[in-house]
Amino acid sequence: MTESPFSEVLRSATWGAHESAEDESYLKALMTGRLSREAYGEMVAQHYFAYVALDNASRSLAGDPIAAPFVFPELYREEALVRDLETVYGSGWSSRIEPSKPTRTLVARIEQVAAWPGGYIAHHYTRYMGDLSGGQFIRMELEKIYGYGAGGGVDFYRFDAVGSLPRFKNEYRARLDALPVDEAEKQRIIRETKLAYQLNTEVLADLGRVARSEPAA
Repeated sequence: MTESPFSEVLRSATWGAHESAEDESYLKALMTGRLSREAYGEMVAQHYFAYVALDNASRSLAGDPIAAPFVFPELYREEALVRDLETVYGSGWSSRIEPSKPTRTLVARIEQVAAWPGGYIAHHYTRYMGDLSGGQFIRMELEKIYGYGAGGGVDFYRFDAVGSLPRFKNEYRARLDALPVDEAEKQRIIRETKLAYQLNTEVLADLGRVARSEPAA
């Protein structure tokens, strides 16, 4: 029997977690235009803290033979997130944001596994493959809802430096399939990816408090 490619195994093993991450009250309120720009900014702020940690891990592992194929400077999000936060909150954005408790937990886990290539790949895959897929639909909806264009607001979801997103994602999956690790390590990566989905879902769930505090439209 032909063994399934690791990218397919990973996707299948985490699909349930992926679907639950899409079923959060904050995202539903956001995508139906029920949140103010400041309430949208709450999500951008949490992304900022998570991506600073993830991209720092990426830089630290750039010379690692297993992690290096998943180090893409063209994906780094900090500069885009700063533009988005400046657009939403103005020049004083840094004094307006702080990590939520679930975000601090997520950041701590990213930093904890930063020296483990498989752990880095798990968190990188969880975030970036989502951003390059469903994240593009979110961007288009937010552009319509808030009137944002290129230059700030939803730049987090723009990956112009990548070129063709389908081609990039195919290459990413090919690199997953070519990982030079044994079955035990692949299972460990799957477990960490499930944890990464859980931690990211908890960040979204906590943002439900923002949606609940918004005045009714």
